[in-house]
Amino acid sequence: MTVVLRRVNRIVLALAGLLLVVGGGAVLAAALDLSVPSWWPWSGPDDVLLTRSQRQHWRGEGWWWPVVIAVLGVLVLLSLWWLIAQFRRARLREVLVDSGDGEAAVLRGRALESVLEADATAQEGVARAKVALTGRRTAPRTRMALLLEPHASPAETLTALSGEALAHARGATGLPALPTEARLRAVRHRARRVA
Repeated sequence: MTVVLRRVNRIVLALAGLLLVVGGGAVLAAALDLSVPSWWPWSGPDDVLLTRSQRQHWRGEGWWWPVVIAVLGVLVLLSLWWLIAQFRRARLREVLVDSGDGEAAVLRGRALESVLEADATAQEGVARAKVALTGRRTAPRTRMALLLEPHASPAETLTALSGEALAHARGATGLPALPTEARLRAVRHRARRVA
């Protein structure tokens, strides 16, 4: 979903930007009385964007207002969908686990996140851990944010994380792989005085 959302965002922003640049350039060229091609919609600073006849051309038609209202309604719905999609969290709600009998069991994503957080926090040098599951139900991925104690070694922490917490999660779920992105940050602490 996040990849699709990023693509939609880029396309919408590119189209909106192109429309604004072309429209703004056309209006600016006409306002500055520059020499513009004959097909240009506005020819000078005294020209109007829409003439009176253009504005009132379709008003008398019976289909005009329903079409205008329908198009505006669709634009509002698409805008609301886009806005809500920006705030949706891309967390995985459940993971499919092979139970060994040909059936698949469903494991809640929050439960797996909680176990991973507990295992990571139990490691030496980790003050706090936050885990989010993403990806697909059959191929989950994890994002971890680890807050390290001042004395912790990042390399040792990552080795222990891979060898213990992630290995336990892979073993419990039967997943062949559990790709993980780990972000490490150190706890703020005061510098020690040396006498």
